[in-house]
Amino acid sequence: MRNGLKAILGVSLGLSAFVLFAILFAWQQLDEKHAVSDVSLVVASGESSYAVARALEKKGVIDSARLFRLAARLNDEATKIKAGEYAFSGEISIIDVLDKLVAGDVQLHQITIPEGLRTQEVLRILAEHTKSSQADWQAALKVILKGEEQEGRLLPETYTYTQPIRPKEMLNSMVNAQELILKSIKSKLETITSEKKLRIIASIIEKETSLDKERPLVSAAIHNRLRLGMPLQMDPTVIYGIWKRDGIFSGNIHRQDLKNDTPWNTYTRRGLPPTPICNPSAASLRAAANPADVSYVYFVADGSGGHAFASTLEEHQANVKKWVRLERKGLHRKQSQRKKINRKNGT
Repeated sequence: MRNGLKAILGVSLGLSAFVLFAILFAWQQLDEKHAVSDVSLVVASGESSYAVARALEKKGVIDSARLFRLAARLNDEATKIKAGEYAFSGEISIIDVLDKLVAGDVQLHQITIPEGLRTQEVLRILAEHTKSSQADWQAALKVILKGEEQEGRLLPETYTYTQPIRPKEMLNSMVNAQELILKSIKSKLETITSEKKLRIIASIIEKETSLDKERPLVSAAIHNRLRLGMPLQMDPTVIYGIWKRDGIFSGNIHRQDLKNDTPWNTYTRRGLPPTPICNPSAASLRAAANPADVSYVYFVADGSGGHAFASTLEEHQANVKKWVRLERKGLHRKQSQRKKINRKNGT
């Protein structure tokens, strides 16, 4: 940037002392640094250098919009300013600011998408985090997937983005990230398994357990049940069906819910549900393709945050009884604590 100004200084040697003084003064002003305290500025795509200069001056990043425009013109950089969100702080000069804008040294943001969310929940988080419209995210995903099923296509991960946000670009990265995982998985499979099937199985695994060591075991139970022609009978599929039907789920599943048929109810229907029930993690996708070599077809909560697995109904019923006893103990403990609190409060 300074090369252009120095060249002008060379030419000016033959000019009047007044002009030379003016140029030297301008150079000093352009290179003079002043303190800026955590100022953020978003440059829109196609925004003119005039508008950028005024915004910078208004926010106190530069002292003179006129000098900024002069520097941009002299160095042929008025049209080279890149769109994005910029952060300014510390001791900086007009030249420093122009360098930053031309280099596109934009501010980077991160967002972490939790595992196991429905696509609508992911889009809502993206919209809220980036202060944008969820409808824009929905429309962008529809264009990317070209009318294909949207559930289960986004890989939960931490993503970096810049402002102004571009929903299509970010969603593309999320879809592509999952496709890379699936590609690496399928290259190692001896038998061809459809990506759709892997997504569906992985989504059920994701909702059934959060423990990495259990994912291959849950996967085995699903694969074994499918092979034996047994209904999966997995509660998360019922919950998803209720949400698809009613647009809401109360948070509590009841015995009657298991009997109310929906396309996703794996108590009333055999085989896999028609779509994934959430966006699964990479770990669940890998587990879906690589079930443990066990004969498990049953599992129930073990009271420690994990599950007890079984190959026979008898073993499963014994595990269920243990779980019921633990539940009753827990309920009795809560009731005892509540009574103590009531006695203490004199109620």
